[in-house]
Amino acid sequence: MSSRDLSREGQAEERITALREAFPPGGLFAHKHWNYSPEPLALDRKLVSELEKLGHRLYVFQRAANEIYHRSVNGSLPSWIAGYLDAGKPARLIEHGRSRKLRDAMPRVIRPDLILTEDGFSITELDNLPGGIGLTAWLNETYAGLSKEWQVIGGADGMFEGFQDVLPGDAGKDIVVSEESSDYRPEMDWLAARLRERGADWKTECAEDYVPGGRDVYRFYELFDLENVPPAEAIFAGAESGSFELSPPYKAFLEEKLWAGLFWMAPLREVWKQTLRSNQFKALQRHFPFSWIVDPTPLPQHAVLPRIEVNSWEQLKHFSQRERELVLKISGFSELAWGSRSVKIGDDLPQVEWAESIDRALADFGTNPWVMQEFKKGRVVEHPYWDEGSGSMQIMRGRVRLCPYYFLNPGGKPTTRLS
Repeated sequence: MSSRDLSREGQAEERITALREAFPPGGLFAHKHWNYSPEPLALDRKLVSELEKLGHRLYVFQRAANEIYHRSVNGSLPSWIAGYLDAGKPARLIEHGRSRKLRDAMPRVIRPDLILTEDGFSITELDNLPGGIGLTAWLNETYAGLSKEWQVIGGADGMFEGFQDVLPGDAGKDIVVSEESSDYRPEMDWLAARLRERGADWKTECAEDYVPGGRDVYRFYELFDLENVPPAEAIFAGAESGSFELSPPYKAFLEEKLWAGLFWMAPLREVWKQTLRSNQFKALQRHFPFSWIVDPTPLPQHAVLPRIEVNSWEQLKHFSQRERELVLKISGFSELAWGSRSVKIGDDLPQVEWAESIDRALADFGTNPWVMQEFKKGRVVEHPYWDEGSGSMQIMRGRVRLCPYYFLNPGGKPTTRLS
């Protein structure tokens, strides 16, 4: 090993030590073990430029989705659109989502899950209630402090500034975390504490015994879990009356992965182009993998599902492994809809399990619809990390799941932070 290599090795070990010392005593996620890297992942300028544009594109996409849903409800677009999105949801939650007073309320955090591919990236899904905000704030702040050579996207303070914009008024702010989401409580406790250090009045509270008052609420509980959150109705009522701000709103229809299928539906193509504008529509087509809603409604004998060219889902069950470069996942409103719990990758499964997955998706259609997407293979990257077992630096080879966070600022413009 040359003197230069020894110097780099020593510098890397110093950074690992600094990362360990900076890690919050209370942790960031419950029940998680971390590998440390002496440097952040490097992204090329072209990719960074695309990521910076993506925030606005996803904002206009969600705004268009909100508009399309409400037009379906009021009859100016087909009713089957809202029918897909409302399937399996309690009537009261559907009513909340259609509130006239909150019609234009939108999620103020958008986090896509991106897979880096050979020619860019693919959007696997969008999350309006993402974990990782505190973790990313810690990563940005800590890595930005390790070296002035690194241009951390969003900067050292970006996540703090972005999250404060989620509830921009002068009232105190409560991050209301449910037991179901408790794995993320440590990072939210840390985030609230750091915001208080910056002079902002933020606290974390347990959702199950929360008493809403005059403080704004950041909802960190899932809408499928409302029956386990007794104050959920009072929180909605306070937001609807204007007593305080609530983000994200109770719009379960916006939290469905089915939007990817609706985006690619030929009958809605012109609607999307008009609502998004043609240039934004084309840009998003480059990044959303082609998707289908797994609907068991029989097709006419002369019709086929686009791109896969079959007349029924039954035929899809017999595809060869090479033909099954497809992903199945539940759309939303389920404890299985996050954390990849329901994800089935076709070419990774034996044919029997693939067939069973399709049967499950078809059977769930009336209550928990599923979506199928083209599988976009991630490119392999190499990155250094500290291996505790050997006590030395090693190189990890893997595929990258990139999670940029976009915060809607008070002026209505999304700002970009990155994990």
